[in-house]
Amino acid sequence: MKILQILRRKLSSSQIRSTATPSLYLAFFYRQLHSSSNPASFGVAFDIDGILLRGSNPIGGSPRALKRFYDDSGTLKVPYVFLTNGGGVPESIRAEELGSLLDVNILPLQVIQGHSPFKQLMRRFENELTVAVGKGEPAKVMSEYGFKNVLSIDEYASYFDNIDPLAQYKKWTDKLDGNQSSKSKHIALSNDPCSQRVAAVFVVSDSVDWSRDIQVLCDILRTGGLPGKEIAHQPPLFFANDDLAYQALFPSERLGMGAFRIAVESIFNAIHPAALKYTSYGKPNPSVFKNAETVLMHVLQSCHTNHQVDGRKQFFKTLYMIGDNPSVDIKGARQAGSPWFSILTRTGVFKGKENHDDFPADLVVDTVEEAVDYILSKECIS
Repeated sequence: MKILQILRRKLSSSQIRSTATPSLYLAFFYRQLHSSSNPASFGVAFDIDGILLRGSNPIGGSPRALKRFYDDSGTLKVPYVFLTNGGGVPESIRAEELGSLLDVNILPLQVIQGHSPFKQLMRRFENELTVAVGKGEPAKVMSEYGFKNVLSIDEYASYFDNIDPLAQYKKWTDKLDGNQSSKSKHIALSNDPCSQRVAAVFVVSDSVDWSRDIQVLCDILRTGGLPGKEIAHQPPLFFANDDLAYQALFPSERLGMGAFRIAVESIFNAIHPAALKYTSYGKPNPSVFKNAETVLMHVLQSCHTNHQVDGRKQFFKTLYMIGDNPSVDIKGARQAGSPWFSILTRTGVFKGKENHDDFPADLVVDTVEEAVDYILSKECIS
């Protein structure tokens, strides 16, 4: 009754009659709380593979689910981000790809990939020679972050004759695009990559050629960044994530970057006097979820350009993490703690009937559409 008394004092007679029932007062309260002029008090983070997409195919009613976060004019009314350990392309390109596949308008700001934290290391290595490993366009990713002297491992290895003893047998290897190769060669030649020390290695996305990449990485890391030279201090090595496996198009899980890291580490430690040192980013690292909260606040501000959102006063009462991998998505949300609420779907890595034993979620559902239904119902949004 105290809430109703407060509401009566605040509402004018033109807004609601004094003889209105309690249910009408509460309905008005919820409409005001979630009206377009008031920022949402919650946000949502979606994993991508196994939640929204399998390969390039939408799953679990994902396009319908995401459309519910927009009003009739196409304006975003609920702040959400994509929090994925995947990557290999710049966030702007990934946003366009996701928007096309899921039929919604997505801002680059809303895409947080495994390698997104690498941009924080730009000032440290801005002008140093760095090597980027992985599928897609790893060097382009790093260049867009501001790294000025970066080569993909494909480009870097091409400067060293016979560095890959199996190259002659790899008939499947695609040659670099002529324009990209010429541009990279020009940049690299001005710095003489064969004699310039590699300052750091970034594993941006999943390695395509494990045998060559492990060989070249060991050459770089064992010699202080000068392949073919004497043993020296290991340069820094960074991994965008440490996922052992992920759900792709094949029915069973595929080996991920975590498996590649184990292979590199095992071989390096067997041939080098000191153990491999490295830093891994990505979920379930709690810092990733803390950063996602900050990004969600920026998204919220972009949703309310006509309504001032003061980050010092505005906060999220609940942040929802929707994922398919208990040891990555759910573990990360649990470690991050309040205000995170974890939702586990059965469309990807997890397929169990009950909750996961080691990393139980706050809620288990079949699909992402069911997860969104739950969230919007709980938050009293139609």
